[in-house]
Amino acid sequence: MGAAGSKLEKALGDQFPEGERYFGFENFGNTCYCNSVLQALYFCVPFREQLLEYYTSNKSVPDAEENLMTCLADLFSQISSQKKKTGVIAPKRFVQRLKKQNELFRSYMHQDAHEFLNYLLNEVVDILEKEAKATKTEHKTSSSPEKIANGPKAPLANGVHKEPVVTWVHNIFQGILTNETRCLRCETVTARDETFLDLSLDIEQNSSITSCLKNFSSTETLHSEDKFFCDKCCSLQEAQKRMKIKKPPHILVIHLKRFKYMEQLGRYKKLSYRVVFPLELKLSNTVEPYTDVEYSLFAVVVHVGSGPNHGHYVSLVKSHNHWLFFDDENVEMIEESAVQTFFGSSQEYSSNTDHGYILFYESLGPTK
Repeated sequence: MGAAGSKLEKALGDQFPEGERYFGFENFGNTCYCNSVLQALYFCVPFREQLLEYYTSNKSVPDAEENLMTCLADLFSQISSQKKKTGVIAPKRFVQRLKKQNELFRSYMHQDAHEFLNYLLNEVVDILEKEAKATKTEHKTSSSPEKIANGPKAPLANGVHKEPVVTWVHNIFQGILTNETRCLRCETVTARDETFLDLSLDIEQNSSITSCLKNFSSTETLHSEDKFFCDKCCSLQEAQKRMKIKKPPHILVIHLKRFKYMEQLGRYKKLSYRVVFPLELKLSNTVEPYTDVEYSLFAVVVHVGSGPNHGHYVSLVKSHNHWLFFDDENVEMIEESAVQTFFGSSQEYSSNTDHGYILFYESLGPTK
């Protein structure tokens, strides 16, 4: 392991980024799903910065309650403060906490990296929201009694309390989709907004992320038993429906739906389809003024294996213009051109089972 670390240091030489650390993670019996996602999140710089900031401010709180977020902040701090530039770290406390909190991740069976990412981000959001509400309550109770007793302000304070808390996780990962439905009888357009922390895309053989995004935003006609209830017509009508990105996120996380339930087989099957994901991505299915927002790829979580119930996860990460390959304890440098070997297979049966599964893109321009 030490040899692998020194090999990476030799490969980077004097190009080793100042202050950066490249550490592999020990595997605690099938925890590669967790390791691969944590590496991608560590190299998501805005996420790392916020978590380290949280660690610093939380350190001064006496008897701070341990939760998944404090364990993650401890782990990130442990990596960033290492004297060595490379090596191996055991994310033992984090994994123990994860298993304690969620029975889904308790077994030694093959877990899903996307499910884990979803759970982790939502858990961090919940913790931040609870802390923000607790701070607000403390602030309110420490206010002067006259202000609290002031009649008209009480309902307003309750109203403010019910407003959704916007956390730094939302600022980094959250985008807004708008679901537009146009009644084909009266032409009235109904729009409904919904937020997302990642986009799950259906995939096709020999396609690209751009074409998958176009399909995601394609117009669908609602007819027969799928008719839409139009409020203006007060009846079920045929309609056209489409989804657009109203506000793109700063960090765009794309999940490729590689595991599909096959009715005739009665089980899930892995789709090894070749889906090209570019290093630079332009979003064109967006609402004004976000037309043609550009993104740059900085991490890929890869599923290795031919089926959904077994296999392995690794991650590719771009750090300071270098691409690195993280496989549990092992970290090595790879050429940028090697990223395309993880697009998938053009043939149904191929010896290549290493396929891009979760993609992380960072916006190159303003998305606010």
